[in-house]
Amino acid sequence: MVTDITPYQVIAPLIALFFIVYAWNHVFRGTKTLWEAMLWTGFWGFICVIVLFPAWIGILTEWTGIKGEANAVFAISIGVLLFIVFHMLIRMERMQKRITELVRHEALEEAGLRNAEGSPEGDVRRKI
Repeated sequence: MVTDITPYQVIAPLIALFFIVYAWNHVFRGTKTLWEAMLWTGFWGFICVIVLFPAWIGILTEWTGIKGEANAVFAISIGVLLFIVFHMLIRMERMQKRITELVRHEALEEAGLRNAEGSPEGDVRRKI
């Protein structure tokens, strides 16, 4: 059965695809885990199924007891908010790692275990 495709049914899956690629990109860079990307892919895949096959939402509304067409808007809104939180977590983890490395470096330097360039002062290769 061919139905009229709305702009929403074109744009929402493209946005979902962007978010999925974004999550997997972070997995390949090592900033997120495989589990997080799989959850992200599942969520946005679910959004795509609901957008592309709106008749299937009847099963969801029966199962959850939620009714109304505004649910798709809320689901997309929640997805966007989750994306923002996901992005913020990535940045916070990156900053936390940098701060930890800086504090570790400064502590070793103050203790005299590293010189200003960051190499160990007691390195055997430097003494030879």
